[in-house]
Formats: sequence, C-alpha cells, structure tokens
Amino acid sequence: MARMAGRRALFAVPVLLVVTFGVFAVAEASPFDPVKAYAGTAGLTSSQANLDQLRANLGVDQPLVARWWNWLTAAVTGDLGDSGVMRQPVADVITERLGWSTLLAATAFAVAIVLGTTLGVLAARRPGGWLDRGAGSAAYTLEAAPAFWLGLLAMWFFALKLGVLPAGGLTDTASDTVTLGQVASHLVLPALVLGITQLPWFFLYVRQGVADALEEDPVRGARARGTSERTVLFGHALRSGMLPALTLVGSRVPELITGALLVETVFSWPGIAAATVQAATSVDFPLLAALTVLATAAVLAGNLLSDLLYGIADPRVGFDG
Repeated sequence: MARMAGRRALFAVPVLLVVTFGVFAVAEASPFDPVKAYAGTAGLTSSQANLDQLRANLGVDQPLVARWWNWLTAAVTGDLGDSGVMRQPVADVITERLGWSTLLAATAFAVAIVLGTTLGVLAARRPGGWLDRGAGSAAYTLEAAPAFWLGLLAMWFFALKLGVLPAGGLTDTASDTVTLGQVASHLVLPALVLGITQLPWFFLYVRQGVADALEEDPVRGARARGTSERTVLFGHALRSGMLPALTLVGSRVPELITGALLVETVFSWPGIAAATVQAATSVDFPLLAALTVLATAAVLAGNLLSDLLYGIADPRVGFDG
C-alpha cells in the first residue's frame, strides 16, 4: 500500500507541473486584461504610465515562462502569492473558503453513497419490481438533469413554496454569528441537491453488481443452507457487488467539484465557487493556479482512494503489483 501511494505521489508531481503551466498558458491567451480587472473603474481614467506601473507591480509584464516559474518557486516555499481580484493573499482566500466547500462535498458524497447503496441493494433484490423500475427511471432522469436546475427547483419548492428550509447562504439573514444549528439547516438543500446529482451512478453500479452477485454460486449456496435473506444481501452479495462501485469514488471527483461550484453559486454557499469564477473572469494568475492545483490534487487523491478501497475490499488485488 505504501509503495503504491509513493508511486502515485511521484506521478503527481509532473502532472501538477503540466497543469499549472497550462493555467498560465490559457490565461496568457485570454482576451481579459488582469490590470484593467484589478484597477476596476479607476482604470478607465488612469494614464498609460500608471497602468504600466500597475502591470509591473502585478508581475504580468513578464514573459509567460518567467511568471509561471516565479509562481512555482514561491509556491514550493508556501507563498502562493496575492490575489489581485480578492485583494488578499491566495492562501487566505483558500483557507477561508475551502472548509465550507469540503463540508458540502463530503456531506453530499455521503448522501449519494448511502442512498445509492441502499436503493441499489433493494432494487437488486427483486429485479423488474416496482422499486427497481421506479428507481431506475428516476436515476436515468437525474443523470440528465443539470445541477443548477435541480438547485433552483429545490429552492422554489422547499424554501419558497413550503418555507421549511432556508433558500441559501450560511446563516439566517438577521444573524451576525455562525451557529451549528444555522449551518446545519442551510446545508440541507445544497448537500441534498449535490448528493442527488451523484446518486444515480452509485445506484446503477450497486444495483447491477448486487444483482450479478446474487446469481453467483456462493450466494446461492448460502441461500440453500438457510441463511437469512438479510445476511445474504448485506453479508455476501453487497460485498461482492460493491467492488465495481468503489471505482466510482475517484472517477466522480471531477464532476463532484464541478457540481459543487454550481450548487454553491445557486445557494450562495460561501465556498470556493465565487473565488473560482472571479479568478477566471479577472485572469487572476496566482489564484487560478492555486485553485487548479487544488482541484487536480483532489482528483488524484480520489483515484488513489478508489484503488485503496478496492484493494481492501478484495484481498485478491495486490497493492504492489
């Protein structure tokens, strides 16, 4: 296990180098001017000399490779630079928002895994039954539903029509303090919406895996020996049927990140979505590079987690092979 993790860590280094250079290259080709974005309306009346001086202060007057290398060498020492659009260090921008994004994504992922696994097992128990047909139809429908559309629909129904949940934000409008109760109530809708966007994949994989496992000889033998149906389902079929679903943990991370950005925007959740959008539209080089590295590292970590979980669930899989 340690050897595989070490190999993956070494492989991640050139990947991150290529990704960060790609961010600077794309930003270089962008039509947006970071100096004008930083100056705002004041840039409309500023002289060219002042704009040139501001360009030098921001470091965007240097060649592409020089800007990337300067950022990279500083990032290795822990200095991620300053965000021009946020007017604060990049590390502070990420620190203030990453925790809330992680809370939302982790809660949504837990919702998707628990509900998807439960529905998948129950549907596989009686293939072709009403639960199997209904949940399967809903899963295929949800696959095609955009996250932002589901968010707006949930907001309209639960917040505006029923009035049982807050429409967005982190705390109540009249509150100036963050309490656990307010965070929990405001987390319900965005986490539920984001979790539902990931649920179909887990349901379909678990449903197919468990259905196939129920047809295997060891499971049939357990039934023939009089083993209870619950033990057959959750003690034998589920373990075998979950193996294909474990590979989803890593492969769903990119879409989970994308969905989280959309859901955060819809529900005004104070995560990294707003920072990502502003960094992209303002060509904020340091913030763009840091956020891209963060997302790439999350994807690589997700893939590693999938392999580790698969190896733990199936001892026949070797970690060092």
